[in-house]
Order: sequence, then C-alpha cells, then structure tokens
Amino acid sequence: MNDGIRELSPTTSACMMAHDTQKHDSNSTNVLHSLAAGAIAGALAKSTIAPLDRTKINFQISQEPYSGRAAFKFLADTYAKDGFIWLWRGNTATMTRIIPYAAIQFTAFEQWRKLLKVDALNTKNNGGLKFLSGSLAGVTSQTLTYPLDLARARMAVSTKDDYKSLGDVFKKTFKIEGIKGFYRGYVPTILGIIPYAGTSFFTYGSLKTFMKEKHGYENTVVNLACGAVAGMAGQSSSYPLDIIRRKMQTSIITGINYTNLRTTFMIIYKTEGIRQGFFKGLSMNWIKGPIATGISFATYDFVRKTLKNI
Repeated sequence: MNDGIRELSPTTSACMMAHDTQKHDSNSTNVLHSLAAGAIAGALAKSTIAPLDRTKINFQISQEPYSGRAAFKFLADTYAKDGFIWLWRGNTATMTRIIPYAAIQFTAFEQWRKLLKVDALNTKNNGGLKFLSGSLAGVTSQTLTYPLDLARARMAVSTKDDYKSLGDVFKKTFKIEGIKGFYRGYVPTILGIIPYAGTSFFTYGSLKTFMKEKHGYENTVVNLACGAVAGMAGQSSSYPLDIIRRKMQTSIITGINYTNLRTTFMIIYKTEGIRQGFFKGLSMNWIKGPIATGISFATYDFVRKTLKNI
C-alpha cells in the first residue's frame, strides 16, 4: 500500500483473531477459577470460626465487659441451653453472604491488580498499588453483599422469637426500616474495609513473596502462616470501625438509637470508654482473625492452583 500502512494477509489476520480469542478465553477461565476458589476459601474459613465470630458479635453490641472467661461462659451457656448446633446460629446467613463476598473479593483483587498494572512494576516499588488493589477489592465485594452481612449480624445476636430464618430478617427489616435499613452501618463498614482489606492483601502478598524469594518456601503451611499474620494486621487496623458498624447493624435488636457514625461513636465513648468500647473483643479477633484469614488465603491459592493444573 502507498500510504505506509501495511495490509495484513488473511492468514495473519486469522492468527491475530485466534490469539485474541484465546486470550479472552484464558481471562474468562482465570476469572472462573478465582470465583470458585474464593467461594470455597470463604466458606471454609468462616465455618471454622463461626462460634467464635458469634461470640465476638454478642460482646460487640452489648455493654457487658469482655474477657476470655466471659467469652467461654457465653459459649458454654449457649451449648447448655440450645445445643451444639446453636453455636453456628446465623452461619447459614454467613454462608449466603460469604460465598459471593469472598468470590467477588478475590476475583476483584486479581482484576484490580491487572487494571492498576501492579505486576508490571518493580516489586520494591508497588506496595502502594498492592494496598490499593486490596482496598478496592474489599470495597467492591462489601458494597455488593452488604445486606447479607447485616442479616447475618442480626441473626447472630437474636433468638427464634426475633427472626425465624434469613428470609424473616429481610422481610422484617424491609417492613420496619425500608430499603435504607439494609444499609445501616454501611459508612463505617466501608471506612473499615479500606485499611482491613488493603492491609490483609498487602501483608499476605509481601510475606509470601519474601518467603519464596529469600528462603525458597512456597507451600500451604507457609501460606497459612502468612495469612495468619495478614489477618492479625488487618483486624487490628480496622477494629474500632467494626465495633461501630455492628452496633449500628443491630440497633433495632438492642433498642439503642445508633443512627449514624458520629452518634454511635459518642454513645460508645460515653457509656463504655475507649478500651472497652472500641477494642472490646479484640483479643478474640486475634484468635479467630488469623485462623480465618490464614485458611482463606491458603485455601484460595491451593484451589486456584489445582484448578489451573486441571
């Protein structure tokens, strides 16, 4: 051609189209692998620590002082009164939420990493983008599944007289509070998920890379340990906001008027103080958080790698 533009032959054009199709299929497959691995990872991790999670929420929303003995007593009393299965009350709601939540979060993290070109930069200079990818993944998944999180919290601290089932939670919430009721506590949740998810993904990825490059270790046990440290760091960075959102989510049950972030903060501060108010149950989180996060990250990597090999 005379204008300097090279015309592609039919064979070359067909090869490029085939390459684009193959690339698209590969990306679609990776997304499906991430969704499946994330769903399995979230379900396994949350089911493992469900009784501890229920105990933590109970103390978060009450004004009863928290201690290890008080937490054990709550578990023992629940078992004696309602039986072993009752320790997992609300876990159905948890699974209904955590399966799509974890699937979306892990998949969103991979996609945000790709969009922000995290892996295209020198690993020593992309810490901020790693943190941002994790934060955006957390915001994405939390926003899309928030009503399920609210329902899970209400079931965890209620009785059969309050809500008979997950569907009953949604029905009564809509009837009494309207659509707005499903997003009670959303603002502190998003403010909390930014440091939590960002810190968790950044810490896990950095520790995993360090162990692989410096010591040559890369296996499920190492991933569990890296995930546990990431979980503790993430939980500690956002715990006060977790307290605030739980108070707001369950205010219709406790009867205390936690209408917004500022009001909730002031009520907690005046009635319970800083330590018992905003860090109540943190030691429980240091037990369950690392366990859940470690299992979640390790399971995700294992399942994703297995699916890729298949």
